[in-house]
Amino acid sequence: MSIQQLISHFDQYLPLNDIEKEELSSRLIERKIKRRQFILQENDICRHFTFVVSGCFKMYGVDKKGNEHNLHFAAENDWIADIGSLHKEKPTKLYIEAIEPSVILQLSKGDLWYLYTNYPKFDRNFRVIIEDKYIELQNRLLETFSVTAQERYDFFLEQYPNLSNRLPNTQIASYLGITPEFLSKIRNERKNN
Repeated sequence: MSIQQLISHFDQYLPLNDIEKEELSSRLIERKIKRRQFILQENDICRHFTFVVSGCFKMYGVDKKGNEHNLHFAAENDWIADIGSLHKEKPTKLYIEAIEPSVILQLSKGDLWYLYTNYPKFDRNFRVIIEDKYIELQNRLLETFSVTAQERYDFFLEQYPNLSNRLPNTQIASYLGITPEFLSKIRNERKNN
């Protein structure tokens, strides 16, 4: 199992002791996901926090015209979930889809709550992870109405430094709220400067 990668991830926060590692390991589900396979679809209830061991995912919503709007990407050593659906146990309006063949570790809500209650380090680690995601979301919302498309692309490159060459222009453009053609123009201008 790819547990060691997750344990190393937690080492960035509060490292786990042997008992905590064992408890975590016994509650994880490892899955191999094919490209374009969903781990969450509209009207499902999100039941897991998902850690990406390898590969890449996008989380997006679809508007009434059928257009996708990317909210978040998750690649190696990152987490993805519809936290609202998970916590409230209500159907999601989002999709989580694999952009590449992937390996993930999933932790159910019940197992997560068990770890929170019995091993406070998990509560602290996940609180920091979720707070970091909240900060990313706040910054992204602020960017959408306060900076240029070029600056949004620069922020995207800072946040996802390893994804610009792994994602098609259409996915990045959707995330930035611009057309793929405009993104190509921005990328060409960057090359020429």
